[in-house]
Amino acid sequence: MMKKLLMLTAAALTFIQTSMIAHAEPSRNPPAHLYEQNTMSILWFQNAGEAKALYYQGYNIGKLRLNEILKKKQYNRALKPAIVLDIDETVLDNSPYQATFVVNGKGNTFDWSKWFNRAEAKLLPGALDFLQYADSKGIKIFYISNRQEAQKQATIKNLQNVGAPQADEEHVLLQQKNENGKETRRRHVAKTHDILLLFGDNLGDFSGFDGLSDNGRIEAVDKMREEFGKKLIVFPNPMYGDWEGAIYDFDKKKSWEEIERLRKDHLQISEP
Repeated sequence: MMKKLLMLTAAALTFIQTSMIAHAEPSRNPPAHLYEQNTMSILWFQNAGEAKALYYQGYNIGKLRLNEILKKKQYNRALKPAIVLDIDETVLDNSPYQATFVVNGKGNTFDWSKWFNRAEAKLLPGALDFLQYADSKGIKIFYISNRQEAQKQATIKNLQNVGAPQADEEHVLLQQKNENGKETRRRHVAKTHDILLLFGDNLGDFSGFDGLSDNGRIEAVDKMREEFGKKLIVFPNPMYGDWEGAIYDFDKKKSWEEIERLRKDHLQISEP
């Protein structure tokens, strides 16, 4: 009897522990209705003229600023002038990959490797004209992305396929093992180059924003407001990014139920 009781107790403990682990670590594939919540974000990104206009606007500002900096020689002439750009949703459009999750109601949002390896992403509006212009002015172009180093050849191939200049081993800098964020790579570039402009769709594409809470990110933006449109060019991405991760305190072990609750809790509503 005692042996049977011990076995039942052990089984119960195992069940409880398994349930706790399952609750603490959401499955890698979210429920279909959470994919569905991204429908409007992707529709806007792919179909809104306003989205395309914002990319043209960002790259037009970049060209104006680059001309001004070069004309007035507002850079350290002991260093080579350079610009730094993120890749995904800054130069290349990955929204078709995002859309497949909504249409199919399934997919692994944490694994982009198959899509990256296809090297099929198209250019975003204004990107190529600006990159070619910067290249014609003798500006060094660095593509700093948090794609993994294992995807470097596929990434270079994709950039070269769309005609992006200076897309090679030296100028495409991807995330290294155990590296957090992009600051290490930006500093590496800054040792030999004066970075005139930075372009990205995520505040993490600029210094001073990594790991901040959602309120902390907003406060940091307010403090750096003079830099946007001057040195920092931001593009729209309502589909994914650190803006969402900050809502969850960057805790990847939260359950999907808790994630859904936090999404709604962060909405600002009008009182009836």
